Amino acid sequence: MGKKQRAAAAAAPAPGPEEAESSTAPAAEPRLPVEVIYCGVCGWPLEYCEFGSTFTRCKEWLGAEHSELFDKYYSEDALAAKLGTISLEAQSKLEEDTAKKEAKAEARAEAELKKKMESQVVIKRVERTKRKHVTVISGLDKFGIDLKKAAKQFASKFATGASVSKVTAGATDDEIVVQGDVCYEILEMIEDGVGILKGVPADNVEIVEDKKKKGGN
Repeated sequence: MGKKQRAAAAAAPAPGPEEAESSTAPAAEPRLPVEVIYCGVCGWPLEYCEFGSTFTRCKEWLGAEHSELFDKYYSEDALAAKLGTISLEAQSKLEEDTAKKEAKAEARAEAELKKKMESQVVIKRVERTKRKHVTVISGLDKFGIDLKKAAKQFASKFATGASVSKVTAGATDDEIVVQGDVCYEILEMIEDGVGILKGVPADNVEIVEDKKKKGGN
């Protein structure tokens, strides 16, 4: 260190007590994350259940699973504080609108379930040549199955090619084409609910055979 540097160091003021204390002060404790409880019916945070179409069932679930939180949100005192100056007429209208919305949602869900249960999954054995076959599966999407994920599962299971394609040109429905004759193996996977196929009713599955037409017929 040169003379000028030593002189500057000697002339620099010593740190005050506040600076010394701040330099040795412990770091602030990290804040713990906020715990969010999600409704077991609608899947939303509890504060948002009232905006959904299953409010009545949400409250029933909360009362059975978390009685202390039910009191926090829906006790007489909590509702009185929330409603504040809302008139009895407005409260009645709010309850009526909620009931109508729930009834519509339940009717829509029942219609969708009925339509789903009437849907068919067709597993077709298609002859390409005398020694080569492919298995075509259609209708899985009617049960909410992601066809790309199902094709990947089939490809991994049978160590073969599997792809998603249109049923016919211009059609909106898709089908899965698996290389090889694996009709009954796929049926067994559906019956056992393997992987992504869980939830597809085996009674709604049909196996058919599509033989290659001979020339001249």
